[in-house]
Amino acid sequence: MVKLALYGLLKAKPGKEGELEAFLKQGAELARKETGTVTWYAIKEDDGRYGIFDTFNDEGGREAHLNGEIAKALMAKAGELLAEPPQIHKIQVLAVK
Repeated sequence: MVKLALYGLLKAKPGKEGELEAFLKQGAELARKETGTVTWYAIKEDDGRYGIFDTFNDEGGREAHLNGEIAKALMAKAGELLAEPPQIHKIQVLAVK
């Protein structure tokens, strides 16, 4: 059972929504290569807000993800695509269906 997760909140700069969506779709390809990442979701909310939700079996997998290619790419593109710094929340998974 997965025990840990990350939830990231992203706010696109006006007019950059399409580019952010394309970036997130590329992120899914990178996440598939991460052995410690169990699930990875990119979601679209409203008002230019997006989210990333990932799950992990252990802290090692979560830390590898936080220090991996997706995080590096996001930080490199943040100034161009995001209206504010990403908010990354480390969370615990209490129950899974």
